[in-house]
Amino acid sequence: MRYVIIGAGAVGGTVGGRLAGAGHEVVLVARGAHRAALSEGGLRLRVPEGELTYRLPVVDGPEALGTLRADDVLVLAVKTQDSEAALRAWGAAPVEGGGTAAERLHLVCAQNGVESQRLALRRFRHVYGVCVWLPCTHLEPGAVSAAGAPLTGILHLGRYPHGVDDTARRIAADLEKAHFEAPVVPDVTRWQYAKLLANLGNALDALSGPVDGEEAAALLGRVRAEGEAVLRAAGIAYASAEEQRAVRGDKVTLVQLDGVPRAGGSSWQSLSRGAGTIEADHLNGEIVLLGRLHGVPTPLNELLQRLANEHARDRRAPGSLPVRELVRLADDAVAFVQESGGVRS
Repeated sequence: MRYVIIGAGAVGGTVGGRLAGAGHEVVLVARGAHRAALSEGGLRLRVPEGELTYRLPVVDGPEALGTLRADDVLVLAVKTQDSEAALRAWGAAPVEGGGTAAERLHLVCAQNGVESQRLALRRFRHVYGVCVWLPCTHLEPGAVSAAGAPLTGILHLGRYPHGVDDTARRIAADLEKAHFEAPVVPDVTRWQYAKLLANLGNALDALSGPVDGEEAAALLGRVRAEGEAVLRAAGIAYASAEEQRAVRGDKVTLVQLDGVPRAGGSSWQSLSRGAGTIEADHLNGEIVLLGRLHGVPTPLNELLQRLANEHARDRRAPGSLPVRELVRLADDAVAFVQESGGVRS
């Protein structure tokens, strides 16, 4: 199989680089300065064993790649806010022997949240979900970093919305030869919703910096409690913290990479790059959506969603909102909802 990595940023670049290092054919899809750097100098993958360089084919879309091969696997690794455009472009791409990618190829959604695979299933017949447990960073064109050891990451994989098949097992086998653990599970969404709860802190990290003080930790606990209440009301199952710890153990331990400063999460990185967009609509916003559908107030997640979008739109620096100010805004948001009977205009 050939892997076409649609979005060669932190996750896509790491997965693509590791697959290439294990001997698999890989094509990277990127845009702008990142695409230029990948084309000129190759993908520089910084990992605990050093900096590895992979000179791989790089395209900016399906037209540049031409007719797709029947054995291509498309790995969607763009941020969720960019998924619709990518799915539209790649779904219509022709495949050798006839038909389109949406009709014939397998699409793997390796992203945070749960929305992209829903979008994908509207177009693609064969969709796979991944619960991405992969600490990685992309801040400069041409380079990505992944500080996990001894494994680079753990990627639970399964058909979407449920089930397993031989294709999932083949992809998992390739990943497991490339420094990942890739459990094939029939209930991948259960793992993804557990990861969604963890990702609710991405906006907090982006807005106010690392969650390493009592005030920030307490606020994160309240944000997550909202998320748990919403999932219970919606009847959505998710893997428990104990189950996650049992699977992960100490398989992915962060180490300090030479010459690579520690960075924040994916939303922090979006603000650092001045991307202009952020994934909060599909993380905190997913909880807000489910809360509105099932009658559960979510003022804290709504606040984080709004502030993260404002910071991204205005290209503010990550960590620029003092945590004490954020806590004050959070208390005000909760009080407003309580005083208005759970309805906020």
